[in-house]
Amino acid sequence: GTIHLFRKSQRSLIGKLTHEFRLVAADRRSWKILLFGAINLICIGFLLMWCSSTNSIALTAYTYLTIFDLFSLITCLISYWVMMKKPSPVYSFGFERFEVLAVFASTVLAQLGALFILKESAERFLEQPEIHTGRLLVGTFVALFFNLFTMLSIRNKPFAYVSEAASTSWLQEHVADLSRSICGIIPGLSSIFLPRMNPFVLIDIAGALALCITYMLIEINNYFAVDTASAIAIALMTFGTMYPMSVYSGKVLLQTTPPHVIGQLDKLLREVSTLDGVLEVRNEHFWTLGFGTLAGSVHVRIRRDANEQMVLAHVTNRLYTLVSTLTVQIFKDDWIRPTLSSVPIANNILNLSEHHIIPMPPLKAADNLNPATSTPAKPSSPPPEFAFDTPGKNVSPVILLNTQTRPYGLGLNHGSTPYSSVLNQGFGIPGMGATQGFRTGFTNVPSRYGTNTRSQPRP
Repeated sequence: GTIHLFRKSQRSLIGKLTHEFRLVAADRRSWKILLFGAINLICIGFLLMWCSSTNSIALTAYTYLTIFDLFSLITCLISYWVMMKKPSPVYSFGFERFEVLAVFASTVLAQLGALFILKESAERFLEQPEIHTGRLLVGTFVALFFNLFTMLSIRNKPFAYVSEAASTSWLQEHVADLSRSICGIIPGLSSIFLPRMNPFVLIDIAGALALCITYMLIEINNYFAVDTASAIAIALMTFGTMYPMSVYSGKVLLQTTPPHVIGQLDKLLREVSTLDGVLEVRNEHFWTLGFGTLAGSVHVRIRRDANEQMVLAHVTNRLYTLVSTLTVQIFKDDWIRPTLSSVPIANNILNLSEHHIIPMPPLKAADNLNPATSTPAKPSSPPPEFAFDTPGKNVSPVILLNTQTRPYGLGLNHGSTPYSSVLNQGFGIPGMGATQGFRTGFTNVPSRYGTNTRSQPRP
């Protein structure tokens, strides 16, 4: 086949994952997580065998919490990998959204497991099997010990942030109400139960308590239906605990602005709008890039005489206290001086050598006009200079040019027209002869007036 010397070798997906795993495994901080992950897999294997031998769906629901611990360990590894990676041209904002996606996927999978338990429990209510309690209590304490040991030994930054930033679950609210009553009697427990307990520790303890109640009721009265009821309770607690975290991480993935920082952002934007040289702040957009990381972009319109670098430094200094990844676009005011001419003027108008007469539209009543003033010739009419029907206000502008040059030093031809020649030139008006003339001019077209000599009489 053809040998391509300069073609880059394409890695497979497995090769890329292996390369990134070696990058993470090179850090000693990840060794502890890998060790807990191996122990977690062994624990999950034993628990699944005990679930099959005891035929307990409540123990199966509790085992799903151990599987969720495995997902949390994987999320912690992804968090370490994100800290090692630097922004690239493809991921210009870095890789922080990967850990957000990992938290979202873990919580959603836990909720799917809870829904599966609810479905199996509904089927068991129709035909309740016999539950063997030989290893039920052993499996409960093994899962409780491992879950608590994993949660308290490893600092999982993504889940720790989400558990504090997300809204409280219904289980946390009920436990908080109970804790206030207990702390009112024993104030020393306020540091443990208040303001709110860790949701993962809380659900582990609550699930183990439900399994202990199930074991006692089955041993005393052979009440097998309580196992199904405990499975439903554990599934509801799992769903209620994971749902607020899924909502919070989902909003981060949707690039929404956190509600608790909207007031602070409005205050900072008002401060920016009052800076020296700033005329307007618009097109502002702020979103959550990762857990605890806020990104944003804003357009700032400044005065034409303002210093761009100075304004950029002040705006960045104000917003950087809250927005860590910030893009500021500075542009100067784009105002344009208004011109008196209502029609566009050609580019080569200054190079014309002849007078151009712009035809005026027909007046309202041509037979009723005075040729000297172009105003109605009635005794009750006001003087011509105060008339409201004068051509200077109701007709299109007239541009008067000639080839006389005025030495402005700019190399442009500035024409001037004597008044007598203007009056003799006349204007063609439909419906009347070319017997009248008038003069007008605009400041945006170079012209000069008053060039008549003394021998020429003033009009």
